[in-house]
Amino acid sequence: MSFVRNINRRHAISIGVLGGLLPFAALADNSVTLQDSIVTATQTAHSELSVPASASVITRAELDKMPVYDLADAIKRLPGVHINTSSAYGRKEIKIRGMDSDYTLLLVNGRRINSRDALTSNYANDFDLSSIPMAAVERIEVIRGPMSSLYGADALGGVVNIILRQPTNTTEAGVAYSYEHPTEGDNGDVHQTSGYLSGALVENKLLGNLIVQSTDQSAWQTDQLSLTGTDAVEQRQGDNVLGSLSWLLDEQQSIDLDVSHREDDRKARWNNFGALVTNVQNMDRTTFGVTHNGNWDSFNSRVRYYYEDVELSDDSEIMTKLRGRVGKVEQNNHTVDGQVSTTLGSHLLTAGSELRRTTLTHNQNLGSETEVDQQAVYLQDEFSLGALDVTLGGRWDDHEVYGGKFSPRLYGIYNLTDNWVLKGGAGKAFKAPDITQSDDTYSVLACRGMCQIVGNPDLKPETSVSYELGTLYQNERLQAGIMFFNNDIEDMIVSDSWRAGYRPKVMTYTNVSEARIQGYELQGRYAFTDTLAVHANYTYSDAEDRDTGEQLNYSPQHVANAGIEWQALPALGFNLDYQYTGSQMLVVPAKSASFESGAYDTVSVSTKYQASKELALKAGLNNLTNTKRDDVAQSIDHILMGRTVFVGFSYDL
Repeated sequence: MSFVRNINRRHAISIGVLGGLLPFAALADNSVTLQDSIVTATQTAHSELSVPASASVITRAELDKMPVYDLADAIKRLPGVHINTSSAYGRKEIKIRGMDSDYTLLLVNGRRINSRDALTSNYANDFDLSSIPMAAVERIEVIRGPMSSLYGADALGGVVNIILRQPTNTTEAGVAYSYEHPTEGDNGDVHQTSGYLSGALVENKLLGNLIVQSTDQSAWQTDQLSLTGTDAVEQRQGDNVLGSLSWLLDEQQSIDLDVSHREDDRKARWNNFGALVTNVQNMDRTTFGVTHNGNWDSFNSRVRYYYEDVELSDDSEIMTKLRGRVGKVEQNNHTVDGQVSTTLGSHLLTAGSELRRTTLTHNQNLGSETEVDQQAVYLQDEFSLGALDVTLGGRWDDHEVYGGKFSPRLYGIYNLTDNWVLKGGAGKAFKAPDITQSDDTYSVLACRGMCQIVGNPDLKPETSVSYELGTLYQNERLQAGIMFFNNDIEDMIVSDSWRAGYRPKVMTYTNVSEARIQGYELQGRYAFTDTLAVHANYTYSDAEDRDTGEQLNYSPQHVANAGIEWQALPALGFNLDYQYTGSQMLVVPAKSASFESGAYDTVSVSTKYQASKELALKAGLNNLTNTKRDDVAQSIDHILMGRTVFVGFSYDL
């Protein structure tokens, strides 16, 4: 691996602000550009071929082709990714390589976003998925496989890092609007409007941007529902505002500030064992971050502070009837971290530390305010032994409640040629129980309001050991690869649940399960010409509960995607996408058991027309074949939205 010690000032600062991850990217491989770099796997810049991980990237141009309302929409066609329906009214969660959404770490500019303690796992991470306006996204990087050696807890399954658009020195502005309409059922229309402004407040010195976005989706009803009057998709109203400033202090330093606020209101009517009940939740999320980036002569540095405040109002009918008042929950996350990167001979060293505090208050739970502190240090070494590039890293996390955990990682890439590599590695990861699982004064309503699950202070952290091995080939026309993976999880945390002949009113969480997820990913893309290309990926994942030998719920063994990209004219492009989801086990609460739900597939088509330099138009159809899920899925109101038509435009100055 070769390292570049000197780059021009603008390039250095630009990489420094890219995701807040690369004040030190000047040390990375000189073949990597800002356009094709992947930074999440090592916090240094790599190409997709040289990155020591299984990684994929979604660019701004790709996001502009389809109606994308949240993070799940953006990454659902990537290899190893399955977007699972997590509620009877359309909420979603991201599963990577068959693992639960709790094991997918979500980052924004390299900083974790997390409202899990406020919401509990029962609500999945849908509020987190929609917390960032898609109009603010420059690119999304997805790492498949554990990354606790850099990021600590929660990264057992993988990492999704959203990198935001950065302020520009030249003035840029734009507006966009999209509309989507279901062709069957009642209501369900989606309107999304956004605006973007960026430029220099002081030329070459102080840069800023402002992004606003509003999404309004009416509830959708269909005759597939098991109870008339309920909603297959909940009503949503979300408003975002995000602003950032970048102060270029001198040739070597910058200070970046960012502030965001989101109001997210949800309302749904759902079937509670034959009774129609209303679920109402409103979340306000405010964030603030400040970062100092340094590009010094012999090393590079980053120091930052990040604050996240999440306030949830739970006015759901079950909550108010059983507990007599509206639930009020507030979660505060404070994070301070620092990082230094330098070269020592042929070694690229990255070292860092992190301090994190989570505070939780709940008016219906907890004896008092609960506070949990965590701290960590990590070290990573990247070096080469001839044609073999090696990444060796480890992180020590010290949790206030659960003590210390060490997460090592070793990864190697053998360069067969300039275009063909063998890659593989092994790592250990962990996940500490969250407050809702571990605090015995916290109880979560379950069994549709007829029981509760309380925290267990005797829980142990979950741990995993993972391996992967594969190959990737890439040239100007062809990209093809296969990756085999295996992940063994011990001390899995599971909540007790009702089953035939067992229906207690109070239950808890236990470390009883072990799981093994193994399989492989195939991916490829071939460009026939500069205007016509095809792509495809397939993931096989066998997710097994080692205690029972049964397949894990909500984890299809087979997931596949394929598509055609055709630039018919310089200003006119077409896309055709096919998505296949294999059969999976679903929990049917009324029968207190799991049943197999059959496979289903969807087809989507879209077109984008660049009417002028400033104006772009797009249109298309989702679920063209109007596919429906089978009776098992419909029995728990996990409904696939039928055919929809969408149109939209963007106007950029």
